[in-house]
This record gives sequence, structure tokens and C-alpha cells, in this order.
Amino acid sequence: MFESFFVSTGVVALAEVGDKTQLLALVLAARYRKPVPIILGIFAASLVSHAAAGGVGALLSGVLSPAILNWAVVASFALMAGWILVPDKLDESEEGISKGHSGILVTVALSFFMAELGDKTQIATVALAAQFHRFLPVVAGTTLGMMIASVPVVFLGHRFADRLPAKAIHAVAAVVFVVLGAMALRNALTGG
Repeated sequence: MFESFFVSTGVVALAEVGDKTQLLALVLAARYRKPVPIILGIFAASLVSHAAAGGVGALLSGVLSPAILNWAVVASFALMAGWILVPDKLDESEEGISKGHSGILVTVALSFFMAELGDKTQIATVALAAQFHRFLPVVAGTTLGMMIASVPVVFLGHRFADRLPAKAIHAVAAVVFVVLGAMALRNALTGG
């Protein structure tokens, strides 16, 4: 049981270094400047994503082709890139008023959940759960691994947020999603 937990934690923590979710954590921390709801949103999304991967992933892999999952990821990145460029109420009419903790938590959780769809950590979670035949230790380990990789980035982004202009953050976030969408498109076209 401990082996499955520790292996799962290590695999995901290493897999997430430099991954899109770390970039997403940095951008969200710089934009919202509230580390606690961001970290809670990352935790919630990771737990749900990894639980789904551990419990349902094996079943879905037999039903849905990787190509369909790749195209879903491409579409989600394209939507997120466009969505990030659309100014929300906070940007236009509520300058200086911060978004509430619950709104940030939900935004972060949905963003991270979408970013994790079909990601290597979901695939790793399915494989680890199948290998060890232990759902809870694997899901707990992969979720902890995600937190080990993401939490320091949130604090880094929060610390330097005052030095980054809001419009630049939106532009960088949109570019990140366009690049990730292009990578997902390449995977969808090559079947990888």
C-alpha cells in the first residue's frame, strides 16, 4: 500500500515539472493574487481528475479512442485561449476590487480540470491504479504529487504579481493556451 502511494506521488510530481499545469498555476496566481483559493482549486481539480482517472479511466480507454480524447483537449484549449482574452466584469468595471474566494476557487478548479483532461498524469494514474490494484493510495499519491509540483509555483506567481501588468497576464495566458492547443492538435493529427 505504501509503495503505491509513494511511487504515485513521485511519478506525478516529476511528470508535472515544467508541465502546462505549472504554467497555469503561475498565470492564475499572478492574475488573482490569492494563493489559498488557488491552491484549494488545484487540490479539488486534481482530486476529481485523478479519482476519475483511477476509477473510470480504464473503462473509458476501452470505449473511447485516444484520438477522440485528443480532439476534446484541442477544443478545450482553443476555448480557454479565447475565453482568457475576453475581459470579465472585474477587469472593466470593478477595478481594484478582488474577485471573491469562491469565484477564484471555482475558476481555478475548472481551469485545472480542463487542463488535466487527457494529460499524462491522468494516463499515469490509470496505469498506476491498474498496476498496483489500489485505488485510494494511487489517487492520494497522484494528487499529492500534483500539489508538490503546483503549490510552490502559486506562491512564486503571487509574490511577483505586483510586477506584472494585468493585460500582459491575459495575453500570456492566451498564448499559453494557444501553444498548448497547438501541441494537442499535433497529437490529435499524429495519433500520439
